[in-house]
Amino acid sequence: MEKVDVLAQYLPTKAAPLIARWIDYFQCEFKISKTRTTKLGDYRHPYGGKGHRISVNFNLNQFAFLVTTVHEFAHLLTWNDFKNKVKPHGAEWKKNFQRMMIPFFEMNIFPDDIHRAIDNYMANPAASSCADLGLSRALKKYDSNRAETLHLEQLPLNTKFKIPDGRQFTKGERIRKRYRCVCLNDKRIYLFNPLATVFPVD
Repeated sequence: MEKVDVLAQYLPTKAAPLIARWIDYFQCEFKISKTRTTKLGDYRHPYGGKGHRISVNFNLNQFAFLVTTVHEFAHLLTWNDFKNKVKPHGAEWKKNFQRMMIPFFEMNIFPDDIHRAIDNYMANPAASSCADLGLSRALKKYDSNRAETLHLEQLPLNTKFKIPDGRQFTKGERIRKRYRCVCLNDKRIYLFNPLATVFPVD
């Protein structure tokens, strides 16, 4: 019961018992991780005497935490079935992600807007839920610090901004799904997700 209680601090309460059963069934080391700017979660296959390992960032809202957790467990299941003989986010992983999401739909875990966004995402799941702008926008609406968060897409063109590590940039044109920005520290070009968290520079 203790595992369920801990998970319920990060997941929707009704989802916690099923995730706890997955952790036990697959004998998976499940870690609630510190914030990582480059990823929301991570899966490591058994290696060097260690079993399956999954980590998910602690600061995600409950729905984003659940979607990320299912994403990583789909990697685990795909590894069990195919080892490294298939692409990490190929057809096999997509099928497992879709299958593992079904119980949470049946429990009516998600608000309608997230449910619709996941439906669209599941038609062809991307490598990351944050790579799908529709799903990412739906999930971010439930962040507790939403009022304080500024996203790159909200800034006017040519605005200077900085990111959490302190580097400063100038916002450039949008190219397909990302913004082309110039780093003021090293003059290199970087492509940013429109929903990247940024801070204006005076």
